[in-house]
Amino acid sequence: MTRTAVITGASSGLGAEFARQLAARGADLVLVARDAAALEAVAAEVRDRHGVAVEVLRADLLEPDALSRVEERLQVGDVAVLVNNAGFGLDLAFEENDVDAEVRHLRLHVEVAMRLTHAALTPMLSRGSGRIVNVASVAGFVPRGTYGAAKGWLISFSRWANVVYRPRGVTVTAVCPGFVHTNFHERLGLPPGQEGVPDRMWLDAATVVREGLRDAARGRSVSVPSWRYKLLVAGSRLLPDAVVVRAASRGR
Repeated sequence: MTRTAVITGASSGLGAEFARQLAARGADLVLVARDAAALEAVAAEVRDRHGVAVEVLRADLLEPDALSRVEERLQVGDVAVLVNNAGFGLDLAFEENDVDAEVRHLRLHVEVAMRLTHAALTPMLSRGSGRIVNVASVAGFVPRGTYGAAKGWLISFSRWANVVYRPRGVTVTAVCPGFVHTNFHERLGLPPGQEGVPDRMWLDAATVVREGLRDAARGRSVSVPSWRYKLLVAGSRLLPDAVVVRAASRGR
């Protein structure tokens, strides 16, 4: 059985943690991101620690040629796991955001994940095995700007795809964390401690990835790490939209 994992957005945060934990399970890696130096640092770390083979594929997934290179790599046939993790956030004030930035945001979270999933499926289905992990968010369950809307698409797509393809050996899981200590918020211009999020709501990347990979191995369509976020998602379905939107607007 093949054991190569392709991870997008692998230069930091959850992507780098997926690389560490999949390498610890013996997977060879293909790491994809825009920052070649950061990718090389993650690659050197997992090579030294786990002795696995690591390919570094620098690619801006919003550039058609770069995206095509990643699609071609997925179609080689040795990929057992695809982790669609690449993404970024925008300010919740949609009316103040640059609309072209919103379009790039939508394309990365939806179109890119869809295209890479499509590329991975053919060899996985031919082989009769494979796992696709789509990193979504609990924001996908609540009205929370265009980020929540994009992640909601990814959750719905993953639920459908898992039902359709799991009987043929390929599972598709949407991993839906809440607030995670990574550099995601710093890229929004928010230093640690200034995100407006209570301490009790933070998760660590290692826990999110560990629980996400566990649920993917069990063939689950959706993984919501931590009981407190499971309860929040369940409660949000019972409340009026106005209440949920106000609550979800806290923090960034």
